[in-house]
Amino acid sequence: MEMISIEKELRENSYPGRGIIIGKSADGTKAVTAYFIMGRSVNSRNRIFAKEGEGIRTQAFDPALLTDPSLVIYAPVRVLGNKTIVTNGDQTDTIYEGMDCQMTFEQSLRCREFEPDGPNYTPRISGIMHIENGNFNYAMSILKSNNGSPKSCNRYTFAYENPAAGEGHFIHTYRCDGDPLPSFEGEPKLIAVPDDMEAFTDMLWNSLNEENKVSLFVRYIDIASGAYETKIVNKNQ
Repeated sequence: MEMISIEKELRENSYPGRGIIIGKSADGTKAVTAYFIMGRSVNSRNRIFAKEGEGIRTQAFDPALLTDPSLVIYAPVRVLGNKTIVTNGDQTDTIYEGMDCQMTFEQSLRCREFEPDGPNYTPRISGIMHIENGNFNYAMSILKSNNGSPKSCNRYTFAYENPAAGEGHFIHTYRCDGDPLPSFEGEPKLIAVPDDMEAFTDMLWNSLNEENKVSLFVRYIDIASGAYETKIVNKNQ
């Protein structure tokens, strides 16, 4: 697979929707993830990321403007022991609860499907990072409608064992802007992951469409120790 420039990819797409990046830093010492949200409606744009335990939760920036919390308020990131879960919806909790009962990542998602927001039927994208004894692997999932039809749910899981240093994968909800919004297609995209967390955060945030971007989360986890650093950027201050 050809490696693409994540900066170019984001700059040339005004509305990829919500996106997850998972990979390994160039020096091979850090497991890296990033999650961003975007919005076109007042309800979607009226959000911030806030820390909650070892993870984060979306919150309404102005509670008075919140009209429907069902698909916009959730915990995108939760930590279960040596596993970090990153998703674009409340399936974070589904994965957490399933894996806490010894189910696999894929099994945990069997009871979920795309979001009930026709005509878009937004895909549910999810990622799981597993760090143990100095080893790191990850998987990504997308649950999507069958070419826009809600009669069928297509399920795809992509697993990456012993990922290469400096490489990561990027998956997002929408192929581009549109009405209805076209779902992401194909495999997660291969991108470069640098060592510098500050520079990576700044590049991602500055590459997202200025009008539509809402919040960004970035975390670098030391593979040897499990210690992590987190950056959160919110458009609403």
